[in-house]
Amino acid sequence: MSALSGQSSVGFKGGASRAFPAVEDRRVLPRPLRRIVRFAVSLATGRVHIPRHIGTVSTFAFMGVVGLYGMSVGGHGVVVSQAVTASAGFAIEDVRVSGNDQTSEIDILQLLGLDGTTSLVALDIEAARKKLSDLPWVEYAEVRKVYPKTIEVTLRERKAFGIWQHGDELSLIERNGAIIGPLRDGKFASLPLFVGRDAETRAAAFVEELSGWPELGNRVRAYVRVAGRRWDLHLDNGVVLKLPEQGVQNALSVLSRLEAEQGLLERDIAAVDLRLDDRTTIQLSQGALDRRNEVLELRSKALKKAGVRS
Repeated sequence: MSALSGQSSVGFKGGASRAFPAVEDRRVLPRPLRRIVRFAVSLATGRVHIPRHIGTVSTFAFMGVVGLYGMSVGGHGVVVSQAVTASAGFAIEDVRVSGNDQTSEIDILQLLGLDGTTSLVALDIEAARKKLSDLPWVEYAEVRKVYPKTIEVTLRERKAFGIWQHGDELSLIERNGAIIGPLRDGKFASLPLFVGRDAETRAAAFVEELSGWPELGNRVRAYVRVAGRRWDLHLDNGVVLKLPEQGVQNALSVLSRLEAEQGLLERDIAAVDLRLDDRTTIQLSQGALDRRNEVLELRSKALKKAGVRS
């Protein structure tokens, strides 16, 4: 019995080894590869249905992707997108501009490059706003799309405060002294004229200081900054008022008193020097000086004659 039992045990082990060799030697594919293999087998056996013309569609799709990539690399994407969206009915046909007093609509259209074929979809709003903000008169610009074919441009323009003469050049300036641009026409001729170095930055403060003397301010035709320290006022009748560096209000009070008592500014004078606190110097005009010299000469002759006779 023990011999039979031993043989039977040995025979079972040998039989098991021969019956299941694949369990020990088989290699298992990773799960993603198994799915691919199963799909390939199904495709080969006809169990997967392929729609008609899928090859043609795939070819055109591949060519489209390659074309888009090529346009992107070559920098032609914007041009193509402009052409496609414009032809689809999004070409800009109406531009509404508001807030432009000094800026012409023609300049706006040219700057934005709107030629009737520009696409509203492809228009870069931020780039357009920056371009408009670079115009001389524009302080702030806003651009808005109104589909399908309209853009709205809203401007806030700078305000001209005066004219600044520096050398031979004339420039329009804001109240804070910032230069708007060169003076190109006469429609701003009524603005006050400021002349000299740093006159543009000191102009508003000095005009404010002069606001308490409106009758005098209305007669000023030019504010001349002298050596970056003080002002000369050129009046409408040619008289020059030389103001001090300090104590401008006291000097104007003296001038106002002389004008009230003697009508000083209506006389034949060239300048009034108010720079010194203790005295006021009057400079006669050339004509008045010549007449004065003639009178003095006649008086001298008369005195000589009177001395001889005596």
